Amino acid sequence: MESLLILGAILFTGFVLGEILSKIKLPKITGYIIAGVLLNPELFHIIPSSFYEHTDVITNIALAFITFSVGGTLLYKKIKKLGKEIISITFFEAEFAFLVVFLGFLAVTPFFLNITNSTWLTVFIPISLLLAALASPTDPSATLAVSHEFKAKGEVSQTIMGVAAFDDALGIVNYSLSITIAGVLILHQTFSIYSSVFDPLFVIFGAIILGIVFGFIFNSITWLVKRETEGMFIVIIICFLLLCFGVAKIIGVDELLATMSMGAIVVNFNRLREKIFKILERYTEELIFVLFFTISGMHLNFSVLSTSYILILFFVIFRTIGKVSGSKIGAYLAKSPAKVKKYVAGGLIPQGGIVIGLALLIKQNNNFDQIADIIISVIIGATIIHELIGPVIAKISLKKAGEIKEV
Repeated sequence: MESLLILGAILFTGFVLGEILSKIKLPKITGYIIAGVLLNPELFHIIPSSFYEHTDVITNIALAFITFSVGGTLLYKKIKKLGKEIISITFFEAEFAFLVVFLGFLAVTPFFLNITNSTWLTVFIPISLLLAALASPTDPSATLAVSHEFKAKGEVSQTIMGVAAFDDALGIVNYSLSITIAGVLILHQTFSIYSSVFDPLFVIFGAIILGIVFGFIFNSITWLVKRETEGMFIVIIICFLLLCFGVAKIIGVDELLATMSMGAIVVNFNRLREKIFKILERYTEELIFVLFFTISGMHLNFSVLSTSYILILFFVIFRTIGKVSGSKIGAYLAKSPAKVKKYVAGGLIPQGGIVIGLALLIKQNNNFDQIADIIISVIIGATIIHELIGPVIAKISLKKAGEIKEV
């Protein structure tokens, strides 16, 4: 089938289902994923499997945009203004979600995973680490939609949005550390100073340095160019994002951490930062999301899903426990108001966005061939659940906090 026809079908199906779910007060992302599932070659054979098996370029471009935007939330002045309450809650809810999912899956995977020649080093610890890293991020769009729809105002809604804006960044850091350690465990059965210490340090800190370099070069280019049209900015942004991501891949450092670091440099040191990120939001975000999440749904492996539904349930339960306990501890240590301690966790349940991209990136790494399909199935299944129940829980929490008046 003609590739352009396939892309057109993907965009149209994703757009239509996104709009339908939006009309019934559900996140568009859920519609995009369902569209991808309907187009999955295993289900209806509308799209040839040869197409979705070669969608890495689209996935990587989307991830470059998404992580750059995540970096764009890390404005120092904003972080400083939000204060210790947001920082404390963000750190503990993200890291407790990581910890609880990691320990939980270490306990359950030996009983529910039936993989040939599985060992702790090659399967159980790596899969637990990677799923734990994917538990940290929150999808702020679902809670934001609820807040806007019911005109929620108050400390709880403000805190939720502040935390959700930053825990994606922590999630990327957790992912970078976890995928590096998991790779070491799978490939090296014996301890090596280079492979176990220096190689991971190079992957992580090399990515940060690369992102900083590209960020400052990008800033210099935008300062030198006098013709500040939106079209010109789109060209420059795409150019540098692809260069940064591509160079990171070639030299073997973490691509997502590199593009996120580039975004952080741009938002903190570029005088045109507001214009740059508004252009991205206005002209590229919707297109990127429709393509990215519809294609993500196409990667769902139904043969794996039929045996991993229990792992999806465990992931949702463990992540919820981590988010609730972590946010309460963070709020307690920051001496937050009582209603923040009690209700902020309710707005941190929705999950989507970047976690699916991270899962698809794992599939591109041949080291994880044995567990990649399981991770993708768990994450896509959990995302659909989180995006369905998350907005409802967020609404109930904000109502109980007295910040919305709708029933």
